[in-house]
Amino acid sequence: MNWKTKTLLIGTTIGAATGLVAALMMIQRAEKNQTTPKLSAGEGVKIGMGVLGVLRMLAELVS
Repeated sequence: MNWKTKTLLIGTTIGAATGLVAALMMIQRAEKNQTTPKLSAGEGVKIGMGVLGVLRMLAELVS
């Protein structure tokens, strides 16, 4: 397995694990409040900006 494939697999695994943890946190919050999970537009924007910030830090770290 070459380094490109290995890097893609590791990145995919980390991304999937992060998404799973986020979904579990949403489920816990919804169960605590006895509601269905909802993600407002504002929360979506906050999450998107956070992801972009993390990606920017990773890009700086690698270059």
